[in-house]
Amino acid sequence: MRTLRLGDPKRRLRFGLIGLGVVLTLFVGRIVQLQALDASAYAADANSLRMQTVRLPADRGAIVDANGVTLASSVDAYDITADPTQVQQYNPTATALALAPIVAGDPVKIEEQLRTPKSRYVVLAKQVDPAVWTKIKEAQKRLSDEKRDDLVGIYASPHSKRVYPAGSVAANLVGFVNASDKGAGGLELALDKQLAGRDGSVTYENSLGRQIPTAGKKGKDAVSGDTVQLTIDRNIQWYAEQMIARKVAEAGAESGTVVVQDVKSGEVLAMATAPGFDPNNLGAANAADMGNRPMQEAYEPGSTSKVMTMAAVIQEGKAGPETQVVVPGTLPRADRVFHDDVDHGTWYLTLNGVLAKSSNIGTILAAEKLGPNQAAANAKLDEYLRKFGMGSKSGIGFPGETAGLLPPPQKWDGAQQYTIPFGQGLSLNSLQATSVFQTIANGGVRINPTLVKGTTGPDGKVRPAPAPGRTEVVSPETARMVADMMESVVADDEGTGNKAQIPGYRVAGKTGTANRVDPKVGGYNGYTSSFIGFAPAENPQIVVSVTIQAPVNGKWGGTLCAPVFKDVMSFALQTRKIPPAGTKSPDIPVEWKP
Repeated sequence: MRTLRLGDPKRRLRFGLIGLGVVLTLFVGRIVQLQALDASAYAADANSLRMQTVRLPADRGAIVDANGVTLASSVDAYDITADPTQVQQYNPTATALALAPIVAGDPVKIEEQLRTPKSRYVVLAKQVDPAVWTKIKEAQKRLSDEKRDDLVGIYASPHSKRVYPAGSVAANLVGFVNASDKGAGGLELALDKQLAGRDGSVTYENSLGRQIPTAGKKGKDAVSGDTVQLTIDRNIQWYAEQMIARKVAEAGAESGTVVVQDVKSGEVLAMATAPGFDPNNLGAANAADMGNRPMQEAYEPGSTSKVMTMAAVIQEGKAGPETQVVVPGTLPRADRVFHDDVDHGTWYLTLNGVLAKSSNIGTILAAEKLGPNQAAANAKLDEYLRKFGMGSKSGIGFPGETAGLLPPPQKWDGAQQYTIPFGQGLSLNSLQATSVFQTIANGGVRINPTLVKGTTGPDGKVRPAPAPGRTEVVSPETARMVADMMESVVADDEGTGNKAQIPGYRVAGKTGTANRVDPKVGGYNGYTSSFIGFAPAENPQIVVSVTIQAPVNGKWGGTLCAPVFKDVMSFALQTRKIPPAGTKSPDIPVEWKP
């Protein structure tokens, strides 16, 4: 019989204590790990679920006209956002159904966004009115009182909305912004850096998908963009747009432009184009009508370019306004025979008469005097054309601005060396063409055109724009002679621009009718009609250019564009309170008898 041996209680107790010690050690180790080694990581994870950071978009600066009238501004709005990780803890379908009617959205698309995996931020609706966010907050409170979580995790981020109080007025110049409130066209794009400002941010605490109103917020404030003041006068701009739109419609034309410039400062007072668009309704705009034609569209100027040729001939001492020119009915040069716009026998004209009657043949003969041979004459004319700004951009920095086309004189072909003097074979934009006449009106000094007067920062400090560059193109004496000749174009009964006459004012100007290069057909097709002039001619203050592309009902610059010039110039003179002088135009002969 075996004897039973009782276990050693001390031994059992020892093993039990050891086991308990191991377990306690594991617990203590885990606590040390959680509270000491991994504490910061777990705290960060907790904060990431509890704290929400939202971008605070900066208010975009306003664009105002020369008198402070707002052309573009930003109004209060909100982006409605969501934290999908919070919404997914409850019912994304119910949330989408509750939110869609308030934001006028599609519940299916909203639910897809709310179910975005591993996302803390999605935008459900952009730039809604403050009243929409108020409705959402009211709905959140009502549902919370009903112990429902349908709108948990829905927030709002301040996000201003761009509006254009003047509608289509100056729209092609001012431009527009994209869905992200970034400049996408016109001056909105060119000046985006100054207008945009700097975004800020705010971080706040939330619990169960709801913001804690008593919890402190932290972040950095947004800095608003600068307010940009233009040189544009809204009233003149509006009137110019009305006049050119009416004429484009009457002429059945493709488009038209008007540029109004201050002679003494170079400031652009209006830059109109038709057809245009309304930046408040981009969805209805035609993409072809959203650009700024006066700076982006190049065309061959035709006879308005003769002003530069006449200035060069007079400045070089080769002729004067009363120099006699025998103008034959045809002129063989290179591989072709040149004609004037009207058939005629031999004309006996002064240089003044060549400009007044807009004779291509007379202009060719005058330009040939610029050098001892054709190559030298070409080089000299090219020198003056470039001083007038041909082949160069304005320096304004407008997006899509064209420099036009003026090939170097050694590349002028057999036709160009005779057509360039009367405005075919080179191209420019409407602002460049206007600047030529500003130069003559300003005593031969070209002032770089400007569109911006200055900016005002969020600190209230006004920063004027840099002074524009100045170039002496011809002498004051030459400029005065050319201006007097341009008066004959308007004042003389046989002048091509007599429809630009303004009662009580002396007007100097020049008509243009050029064959139009049409990229659709790859050659000449239709016409470019124009008239450019300034007033009062004895003390010039304002330049106005009018250009119409591809008219169907008529083609002559003197009949289509001169009347628009008259209306716009009259309005501008009255708006700026410029009185007539009451003096008489110089009497320079147009013809001479052999």
